[in-house]
Amino acid sequence: MLKRKITKLLKYWVKHKDKKCLVVQGARQTGKTFAVERFAKEQYEELVEINFQQTPSAAEVFSGDLTVDNMVTALRFRFPDKKIMPKKTLIFIDEIQECTDAITALKFFALDNRYDVIASGSLLGIDYKRSSSYPVGYVDYLTLHGLDFEEFLWGLGLSEDLIASLRSYLKERKVIPTAVHTQMMEYFRLFTAIGGMPEAVQKYVDTRDFRDVDAVQRHILQGYLYDIAHYATAEEKLKAEKCYLTLGRQLLDKENHKFQYKEIEHGARAQKYYSSIEWLLRSDIVHLCRLVSAVRYELDDYKRDDFFRAYTTDLSLLLAMKDFSLKQHIVENTLTGNTKGGLYECALADALYKKGFPLYFYKNESTRKELDFIIQIDGQVVPIEVKSSAKRASSLSAILKKEKNLTCAYKFADENIGTSEDGIITLPLYLAAFI
Repeated sequence: MLKRKITKLLKYWVKHKDKKCLVVQGARQTGKTFAVERFAKEQYEELVEINFQQTPSAAEVFSGDLTVDNMVTALRFRFPDKKIMPKKTLIFIDEIQECTDAITALKFFALDNRYDVIASGSLLGIDYKRSSSYPVGYVDYLTLHGLDFEEFLWGLGLSEDLIASLRSYLKERKVIPTAVHTQMMEYFRLFTAIGGMPEAVQKYVDTRDFRDVDAVQRHILQGYLYDIAHYATAEEKLKAEKCYLTLGRQLLDKENHKFQYKEIEHGARAQKYYSSIEWLLRSDIVHLCRLVSAVRYELDDYKRDDFFRAYTTDLSLLLAMKDFSLKQHIVENTLTGNTKGGLYECALADALYKKGFPLYFYKNESTRKELDFIIQIDGQVVPIEVKSSAKRASSLSAILKKEKNLTCAYKFADENIGTSEDGIITLPLYLAAFI
């Protein structure tokens, strides 16, 4: 049973909610339903759960007057074995995007404030069935991604004190013992090959068989393609699928990882496909890293919406687009060239995305200087380079010399912790999950 960080956030919500329901959002197969069910088992006397994909007829509960007493009475008739008690019962509405009346009902549950209500669903950003949004001011939100590297280590059985020691090395900028560093890089490559989808991680924990893991990854990818086919408009279906399935090639087979429409089909242009990228973004199927014209605060003021890199929302999905043999090369550390560099870049994007950082990158065609990622921490701009081998971060050095306002810069590589003369902090790839 995989431990998830969202459990702590759910406990915080219950203690501090002020006339609010909670919506747990995120891509499909990230473990939203399991996390809420497990939380309910630990914190409540009973759980009343409605899943609108499994039982569409449950929409009748919300088809009449949306008073809380009416809805609770309807729930008691539908679940005669449930008492449905204030503060002792969690009402969990899963796949809520399938029922617009249930979305509206969240406001009245919030105003009444007797019952704890959590809703969950995928594809919440595309509004394919509704003309109105979730009740503003009556809903809190939590987003659940696939497992990050720390959660993956929990799944493998690493203790909290061992993981805490990694944080201390990072905080104090101390060299990590060689044996520890070597083992952590092995874990990192393992995580890169498996990804963070809970079903894939659990399959590895149970079987240690990469063939089984690969089957799970490909099954999840097919589910994502089904969502595109089922929920995208007729105009977007084929285009969105084509855009998505090029990501394996765009990110792992080419030196330039900027999203290029020509990789979709010969002569393709943004005019035809940009709306499909936007659909994938709103559906939590991809996340984007935007080009900026300057490495300065506030980064969003310098971003360009027409130049970006597109990443899958979990490494599992990217690996499922490639041949099974890639996993063996990752685990055995035999990758070379563009594939190795691209994969490490994707792994860093995955870590930073799951930490909640908006992602940017920088590229100057005239000076040929490029930064893989730029993030903001506590109002400070932090440039990042990712290296697949022990190479000098020349672009990072040049940017630090030019932009005197920068106080911190990271180079992530298969190297130990260190600081260069020009102030670049070198960190092992696996520590990206802890910055």
